[in-house]
Amino acid sequence: MLLPLFFLLLLNLHLSSSSSISFPDFQIIDVLQPLTVTGTGTLPDFNNTDESKYTLRLLHRDRFPSVSYRNHHHRLHARMRRDTDRVAAILRRISGKTVASGSKYEVDDFGSDVVSGMDQGSGEYFVRIGVGSPPRDQYMVIDSGSDMVWFQCQPCKLCYKQSDPVFDPAKSGSYTGVSCGTVIRNVAMGCGHRNRGMFVGAAGLLGIGGGSMSFVGQLTGQTGGAFGYCLVSRGTDSTGSLVFGREALPVGASIALPDDVFDLTETGDGGVVMDTGTAVTRLPTAAYAAFRDGFKSQTANLPRASGVSIFDTCYDLSGFVSVRVPTVSFYFTEGPVLTLPARNFLMPVDDSGTYCFAFAASPTGLSIIGNIQQEGIQVSFDGANGFVGFGPNVC
Repeated sequence: MLLPLFFLLLLNLHLSSSSSISFPDFQIIDVLQPLTVTGTGTLPDFNNTDESKYTLRLLHRDRFPSVSYRNHHHRLHARMRRDTDRVAAILRRISGKTVASGSKYEVDDFGSDVVSGMDQGSGEYFVRIGVGSPPRDQYMVIDSGSDMVWFQCQPCKLCYKQSDPVFDPAKSGSYTGVSCGTVIRNVAMGCGHRNRGMFVGAAGLLGIGGGSMSFVGQLTGQTGGAFGYCLVSRGTDSTGSLVFGREALPVGASIALPDDVFDLTETGDGGVVMDTGTAVTRLPTAAYAAFRDGFKSQTANLPRASGVSIFDTCYDLSGFVSVRVPTVSFYFTEGPVLTLPARNFLMPVDDSGTYCFAFAASPTGLSIIGNIQQEGIQVSFDGANGFVGFGPNVC
């Protein structure tokens, strides 16, 4: 089964910047196109959909009218600050220690405790769901690193600002308080009366972690523990999707995981975290350096630029309409190749044509596959059968 908390997958992962089975060895990236779509959009009509009852539409935080930036440069730096906080929280959560302490990981540190997500930099992608009877629509943050479903409730002793009116349980016919020992027969949601966190205008958090109290865990009887998501690309007006049930699984594109694939060494070496709340993929320093140098060797013809934020490999593409870049792929041992579109690994960081290689070094041996690299790719999880699948662009 899938481990709870951040979908910790101990897969043998090899990185390539030269060849793949889904794309040619090189791709062409449109340099000018991203610079025309950096403005904040309007919210879509979430009620106008033909999708099944187990499908939710995903919205990136930058689409909220309350979120605004002066330019692409400030948008990037705000995202990287959130990202740094998120990665630090993941490492603290997994290790149970501070990164700077120098302590080694212990197997017992990898637990399945309930995680709220409040202090983990949550708030990159959102869904809209109806809560209570009659249902009141609320925006919710989705978080693969949390096992809780909760939202702000009246009376609110300490609440942050949200887009919709704060949910009032006294006006819901289906609301009832439960004790900690109660057996939950339907989906349980928590009411928050003192709240803090990075949730933009969302009412709360929709945890899709591996724990029994997450949204996925509570729907196991109806969905078989399977779900998939496709994250919408940055700067577009479209929405992604979050699908629950067997229909979320791609045909013939899954990775069968051996029984011992989740084993951890006493030092916690290895492991790949697929996280919706982290933006930029982190790799162990040695692996990142080799990967980055391989990419640089095949882009030697492109003019370099100074590093930006957490990125140390950047290019000045202001004088180009389009450029040719090597294809980047993730190779899973005895599994398929996950090949990335060019915009998922070379991203604009300002409005002047500066692009950066969208990977960074990890402060530990743990790797994190972030949401930038997952954009436009259907990622599916089948907890009942131990499968992880990758499908084509369906956003």
